[in-house]
Amino acid sequence: MANIIGGPAAWRGEDLADRDDWKIELTARHRAELLSALAAVAGRGLRDIRREDFPLPTVGPVLAGVITELIDGRGFVLLRGIPIENLDERSIETLYWGIGQHVGAPIHQRGPDDLLVHVRDMGVDPNDPLVRGFETSARLEYHADSSDVVGLLCVRPAKSGGVSTIISSVAVHDELVRTRPDVAELLHEPWWHDRRSGDGPESFFRCSVFAEQDGRLFAHYGRQYMESASRGPGVPELTPQQVEALDVLDAMTNAPEFVLNMNFAPGDIQFLNNYTVMHARTDYVDHPEPERRRDLIRIWLTLREDFRLPPDFEAGGITPRAVAFEGGAA
Repeated sequence: MANIIGGPAAWRGEDLADRDDWKIELTARHRAELLSALAAVAGRGLRDIRREDFPLPTVGPVLAGVITELIDGRGFVLLRGIPIENLDERSIETLYWGIGQHVGAPIHQRGPDDLLVHVRDMGVDPNDPLVRGFETSARLEYHADSSDVVGLLCVRPAKSGGVSTIISSVAVHDELVRTRPDVAELLHEPWWHDRRSGDGPESFFRCSVFAEQDGRLFAHYGRQYMESASRGPGVPELTPQQVEALDVLDAMTNAPEFVLNMNFAPGDIQFLNNYTVMHARTDYVDHPEPERRRDLIRIWLTLREDFRLPPDFEAGGITPRAVAFEGGAA
């Protein structure tokens, strides 16, 4: 039986929209410290830079507070003021990598060389089952990524649109338990998901949309990836009851009272706990000049803290937690 979870992660966007306590502004001292750490690793490859190579005596405690908020608080933070101005793309990536190392272990997002991914419009067809939504300028519906934490660093916003919107998976789940317990129960059952990593069986896995463990809620959702899973061998089409459950969930995640909007500025990093927060994005229009087009850099992180995940969450996604720290990534 699905239970109401509550707690600080069960927030509603309408209650936070006019508050600033979920935003952290870096000071001039923080910014100088970040640039000093960057200068110390100039010319080194990302894989050669570990946390101890990127010392952050004053920013480190700020990031430790971010981790606490991600795990035991609302599940999200907007970190503002990363000093990316006047840096080239490689330097921005290195700076972001160093920050990420203080939050968790970066993991692969698709293949062997994608520990950082630029979220840009690649001009590809959003209806292609092997295309992932971040590669287009189309609206992205609410979903959770395949990692403990997702970070998005804004290098440049779009000409218009591209607003990041987030909702509390916990608040939505609890409202479903109150108003549609039948849907809540169905979403606690195993569902097929598509990694869109190819056509082989390794591209498909089963995981519930919602799960409870040790009094915490865990969510994993991406409707397009669940609908396309039926292309996999032996994966059945969604039943009418499952389609209705997804319709109800989508309607609730888009209800204004749950939604919190974020307009990114250059140097902002949005950190989200994927198990308690779902995110979406409005469609956008880019500048015609390539150097002015929207560019976010995404990092997927496995936290060093043990989430005690439900078994299907432990094995799902792109990189299981059990192997996230292999090879000295941390």
